[in-house]
Amino acid sequence: MPNGAYPDSWTPTAAGHDFALTPNLEPLAAIRQDVTVLSNLWNEQPKDGDGHYLKESSILTCSRIKNTQRADLRNGTEFDQVAATSKGHLTPLPSVELGVTPVAVGNDAAVGYTRVYGSHISWATPTTPLPRELNPRAVYERLFRAAKGSPASAAKLDSLLLDRVAKDAKRLRQSLGAGDRERLDEYLSSIRSIEKRVQRSAKPDRTGWKPLVPVDPSQVPTDRPSSHLEHVRLMLDMIAVAFQSDTTRVSTFMFGNAVSNVSFRFLDGVTSGHHDVSHHANEEQKLAEYKIINRWHVEQFAYLLRRLASMGEGEPTVLQNSMILFAAALSDGQKHDPRKLPVLLGGHGGGRVAAGQHLIYAEDHPMADLYVSMLDAFGSPVERFADSTGPLRGLLRG
Repeated sequence: MPNGAYPDSWTPTAAGHDFALTPNLEPLAAIRQDVTVLSNLWNEQPKDGDGHYLKESSILTCSRIKNTQRADLRNGTEFDQVAATSKGHLTPLPSVELGVTPVAVGNDAAVGYTRVYGSHISWATPTTPLPRELNPRAVYERLFRAAKGSPASAAKLDSLLLDRVAKDAKRLRQSLGAGDRERLDEYLSSIRSIEKRVQRSAKPDRTGWKPLVPVDPSQVPTDRPSSHLEHVRLMLDMIAVAFQSDTTRVSTFMFGNAVSNVSFRFLDGVTSGHHDVSHHANEEQKLAEYKIINRWHVEQFAYLLRRLASMGEGEPTVLQNSMILFAAALSDGQKHDPRKLPVLLGGHGGGRVAAGQHLIYAEDHPMADLYVSMLDAFGSPVERFADSTGPLRGLLRG
């Protein structure tokens, strides 16, 4: 979720299982036993950086990005790509990256960063952000094709197409100015990332894999959502289908890019864009609108959890076997503060997560400790991740 959340309407006061839901968290009432609220986590690396980009791009890496307005991007190792690298060979797709807003181009002169940073939370390598799919129909068709089993010939055709695109782009590069060449280089990095995935799909290492639930071709969604709400819901549906079918076990979704100013006028009581009201300056009207937008995002998180809870996976549900992280890279958007981040963890991680409680840690506790715990529950344990100090106390069983 971009632009943070207002702490006073987000954070419960009591710890443990009997905490009262705050106004922002009330949409979780029916599934609170499936959700863990985590308080006082922070991301230290961007603590002294101005603006959104430094924090948004490092929410899953807990690293400090390179300050650049050029194509020489640099981030850290991304937490759920550690999971995808470890277990991605077991499924047709190692991971799926989704969004609803195109990649922002150009530079934000006010803070001195390329806007590309604010358009990605998933990185294949420290220098290569993973491209996100924005079209629900294209996502569904990709899931269907992967679940059905792509023949090697199809992968070969995809590779030939990518080769042609790359060659055309390189020819075009010779006639461009410096700024346009940098943007084209960003595009070529995405092409190279896609090419690696195509090559991998042609040589799958998943003996005996088959979808847990078939992906029904008759259920393909529209490629032209009528509203922001429909677009978001369709993309969350794609995550649910991917997890239920076991086409992938890792996915990320961005509700919007950094500095997102999506209009939420479709919500009663909201008259402005998201980023505008996040800089509320403690004005009563802006604060009220900010809280409504925060609550709306939690409602969408609850929607995904309910979908997963309704899906069987043998005797347990998909939600019981999953971990669904909801977070923002800022707490109060007015302050651009990386402290006391709004963090929720849905699901039970196959019984490893002690869900249904509010865990309060000492101030400035590393967000990376959550990732160490999640990787352990996922079956991909690591001793350390970024600035971690160990697993989160009280989160895991066993």
